Amino acid sequence: MSLPPISALNHLGNRSFSFYPPILNIENNEWFFRRGTWSEIQVVNSRSALEIWIPRRFLGEVSLIEDPIVIVGLVKELEYQAGAVLPHQRRVIEMPVAVGERARPPLPRGDAPAPVIGIRTESVTESRMGKLVGLTILAGAIGVTCFLGVSVFREGSLKPRASYNAGDQRYRELTPDDDYYAVLRLLGPPADDEWQPGSGAIRFRRLSYPGRGYSVILMGDSPRNLRYIGALDPNGNPIYATPMRRGGNSLATLKNLKKF
Repeated sequence: MSLPPISALNHLGNRSFSFYPPILNIENNEWFFRRGTWSEIQVVNSRSALEIWIPRRFLGEVSLIEDPIVIVGLVKELEYQAGAVLPHQRRVIEMPVAVGERARPPLPRGDAPAPVIGIRTESVTESRMGKLVGLTILAGAIGVTCFLGVSVFREGSLKPRASYNAGDQRYRELTPDDDYYAVLRLLGPPADDEWQPGSGAIRFRRLSYPGRGYSVILMGDSPRNLRYIGALDPNGNPIYATPMRRGGNSLATLKNLKKF
């Protein structure tokens, strides 16, 4: 369930919330609503006590489901600079021109004639030699292709084919220090979000991304301390395990997970 920010923020009271996406240049993403005007709101950071004003035009919807915390959406990615909150601008860096090289002229428009490029006319001998080399390369490529085809056929007849195709491997960019919000920044909101209790106080959280072909697993002793431990394929088999601080990796933990 979600409500417009103007009505929902007034009912938060003393409850904390987080922005999505988080405000850049501010480490902690837990806030309290202080007060608001017709054009902006004032929020206070729970850890640093930093007070900032955010224009209402940047606010999106507010999720009232605390799982594990209220989320306040932002319509733009914001950053904190010199005591103010501004829209984040991704700058394009122009590559410098190498020493001795002239800057390339702009591309011609549709109504302008294309530049004339000199084409060297090949001699009859060069043309024949080029064709001979091309035929030799083509014959070699056909032979290699046939060899690979036979090898793949023989390998496939001995071993079953894997049904999982890991085309999207962005889960490899995550680290054991990444939490729920780091996953959202990299992969976006999940299609499904499920919880599972573990042994003792340990809990597991699965963020499913069917379009990417895998699920991300988080583990921790509390909702705020959940960290990334690896990824599973659509059949629940581990496809990536993170290294552990005491050595080894999280593969055994992923294999022993119960079905969500």
